[in-house]
Amino acid sequence: MERIISFTHLRNVRDLGGLVTMDGRAIRPGLVYRSDSLHKLAGPHAAEDRERYAKLGVRTVIDLRHDWEIDQQGRAPLDTAPVWHNLSIEHRSYDQYHQSFEDVARFFADRYAETAEDGREEVRAVLELVADPQSVPVLYHCKGGKDRTGIITALILSMLGVPEDDIVADYALTEAVRTVLLAEWEAAGGKPLPPGTGAFRAPARAMELFLAELARDYGSVSGYIASTGADPEDLTRRLRALYLEREF
Repeated sequence: MERIISFTHLRNVRDLGGLVTMDGRAIRPGLVYRSDSLHKLAGPHAAEDRERYAKLGVRTVIDLRHDWEIDQQGRAPLDTAPVWHNLSIEHRSYDQYHQSFEDVARFFADRYAETAEDGREEVRAVLELVADPQSVPVLYHCKGGKDRTGIITALILSMLGVPEDDIVADYALTEAVRTVLLAEWEAAGGKPLPPGTGAFRAPARAMELFLAELARDYGSVSGYIASTGADPEDLTRRLRALYLEREF
């Protein structure tokens, strides 16, 4: 199944529908999406994309970016969803662009661990929104749809019971659109990037390390969810009831 939904200006939109859980149930399509920033839908040049996006029927948008990113880049146009939330799960900004890495996977896994630790309150709020039937169809995004969006996706898919290999593979799909994301960066006037830059890299090993170390530090993904103040059993039950195909 082709996972990345084709747009001209949005580069990294995916429906989580179709992924299958360990007990053989599939995520229902058309209910939960991950994306790069919807500010790219603003302006007359994006009219075709906005028509295509409107067909998704998104009711709730969750913007994971910092306030300063929204100020600089813009927010989603008002007509992209009736409900819009800004919940910045990342508290410590970092530069993945203007440095080279010997171990890019290790770098990102460490940043994801920091984000999960610092942003517990916001992570809980995001997951509660995603688990709310009044939110669907729901779309969450950051800037490139890779890091903050990848963390939230990994948590959602873990609670739904998707195998870890498939969670990692979904994360790594950003590598398929890295070239266009880099071109977009350059077209927007971004500074030249050094060889070995980590910009828009999504090595599978980064997500493998993040999930393994989350389990090490909290006992399990459920243990981490509990550390946010949420009830992991209740949250998992609601997510599965909302997003998984019915058992027959």
